[in-house]
Amino acid sequence: MRDRMSAVLAGLLALVGLGTVAGCEREAAAPPLVLAAASLQESMTAAADAWAAEGHARPTVSFAATSALARQIEAGAPADLFVSADEDWMDRMQQRGLIVPDSRETFLGNALVLVTAKDNHAAIATEPVSALRDTLASQPVAMADTSAVPAGKYGKAALEKLGLWAVARPHVVAAENVRAALALVERGAAPLGIVYATDARASNKVRVVWTFPAASHPPISYPVARLKRSTSADAEGFRRFLVSDAGKAIFARYGFVPQ
Repeated sequence: MRDRMSAVLAGLLALVGLGTVAGCEREAAAPPLVLAAASLQESMTAAADAWAAEGHARPTVSFAATSALARQIEAGAPADLFVSADEDWMDRMQQRGLIVPDSRETFLGNALVLVTAKDNHAAIATEPVSALRDTLASQPVAMADTSAVPAGKYGKAALEKLGLWAVARPHVVAAENVRAALALVERGAAPLGIVYATDARASNKVRVVWTFPAASHPPISYPVARLKRSTSADAEGFRRFLVSDAGKAIFARYGFVPQ
């Protein structure tokens, strides 16, 4: 009888042990939390779906202005990966010791465009630069925050380079991120907007009226890095997937330029 009870007890302890191991495995397999620039909404969602289709837990992705995401990281947000729309904010995260430096990699590029609502059939003069100057001096233009948000910073730099910032500045309608700027144009709240080419491509409510010369602004680049506080065992795997040829091909379908 005593031997039978001992065997039962040993079996129960073994089950408890297996449960503990299984619990640890479930915790280790927790999906990564990705903080990604607002302009990546469709493409990053597709990348997360593709990763999940390979049998992994689907990453959770939070989209916002790069500047807002960086401040969340500085405040201690429990995330695993950060995908920025410029190098400046990633530099800041690295300088503050918040990312794993060796995991940082720039993998995408983009272009900057001037858009209007698709149902706006008015002629919009953009060539030569003097005509564009008159256009920007006469009507509102939606832009992401030019002091902090990458799309706004790129836009301001381009306008400065072209000698147009002084005339455009009084008419700028500031938005919290590039998708908010796009939405203002879609709704007709602003007749013009400066957004990424991929944003314009993602919307069926706007049309591109002009593309800014690449030389008019710093290169638009998207670096990704793993955060030092990352706890997901899948975070590094998903990061490597994003920068792989297969991952870049997904973003290319949405208009991004693989690097």
